[in-house]
Amino acid sequence: MGGQRLQLTWQHDPTVYAPPRYRRACGYEAFVPAPLAGRELNLRAGVAGVVSEAEGAIRTLNAAARPALAPLARLLLRTESIASSRVEGMQIGVRELARAEARLEAGGHAGPTAVEIMANIDAMQLAIDEAATAERFRTAEILAIHRRLMEKAPNENVAGRLRAVQNWIGGNDYNPCGADFVPPPAEYIEGLLSDLCDAINDDILPPLVQAALVHAQFETIHPFDDGNGRTGRALIHVILRRRGVAPEYVPPISVALAAARGRYIQGLTAFREDRTDEWIEHFAGAAASAAHLATEYLGAVAGLRDAWRARLATSPNAPRADAAAWAIIDVLPAHPMITAPVAAAVTRRSKPQVYVALKQLQEAGVLLPLVKGRRNQAWEASGLLDLLGGLEAGERPAAAATAPEPT
Repeated sequence: MGGQRLQLTWQHDPTVYAPPRYRRACGYEAFVPAPLAGRELNLRAGVAGVVSEAEGAIRTLNAAARPALAPLARLLLRTESIASSRVEGMQIGVRELARAEARLEAGGHAGPTAVEIMANIDAMQLAIDEAATAERFRTAEILAIHRRLMEKAPNENVAGRLRAVQNWIGGNDYNPCGADFVPPPAEYIEGLLSDLCDAINDDILPPLVQAALVHAQFETIHPFDDGNGRTGRALIHVILRRRGVAPEYVPPISVALAAARGRYIQGLTAFREDRTDEWIEHFAGAAASAAHLATEYLGAVAGLRDAWRARLATSPNAPRADAAAWAIIDVLPAHPMITAPVAAAVTRRSKPQVYVALKQLQEAGVLLPLVKGRRNQAWEASGLLDLLGGLEAGERPAAAATAPEPT
């Protein structure tokens, strides 16, 4: 969208240690993007076609939404949050994260990377459930998303606070001279975010174009000391929800962005250099790919759940139709590893009923026990984590998903 380039000087601070070559004052260029609100675009026909296809794919994904499939919505939200963290270099195995999630849900502890990724899931949920439904989106909603994201991070002191100093991307750790990109100075942030919120509240542009521009503008402003990328990708889903394109299911766009991180960075650079069509085309392509992939995986997970039901129905101790075991199968897509307290909470069944159900599901091979003994028990949903691993890697699912035979 273009903007203003400021030629600035970085003053040496003798109170801050730096290697000798970084101690001298030096010049750098900061970029202040042009206002976004009220902008109209004339997209090339080819780009407009990609945008239309992507919005259609997201609407098709959401057309399958039904109350009974609500756990699948959380599965996609979880996948989007994990992929968004992976863009920032936060890596953790699918099973390792699921185990950490089960421990946290049971009141236990997990490693710092897992805790931070789980906070990203919470922030994404806040963005979609609360920020997206606010009558008028404000800077306060952005701060709330960032606060939820960073409140359990090692640098939790920055949570929900706009930066007060210059930051930069690339280069060295001591000054912005030679950085790959320098966002606007801190005194520009409040005004730019106010304009950004006006752009979010507007409906002039097609929803996906609006999401692409808002995300790129936010990443250009870079208003926080940390957590900008994850917060900015949450804003994508705020817009898609507010505009009614994705009322239930989040297309895991970050899966596609993480798979081609270099092209993602190039797209953001194109946006800043006023090559807006180039960025929108890349973003819309990622959105379309994510929506198609999610639709395939929803079918695969639904097929896996049918396989669980069939296995339970043909087990020697098949429960009655109203038993808790069937209710647990319904919620398993949202909880690939589950504990008795979580199962009781999400099914609203009594603990005695849940313990009987968990035993029935284990005997049928639907649930696989993770620990032996009666304390701190947790179970893995058979076959589900293999599917999730493929989705998070951006791979297409196998033609038919079935639960592995019990051993």
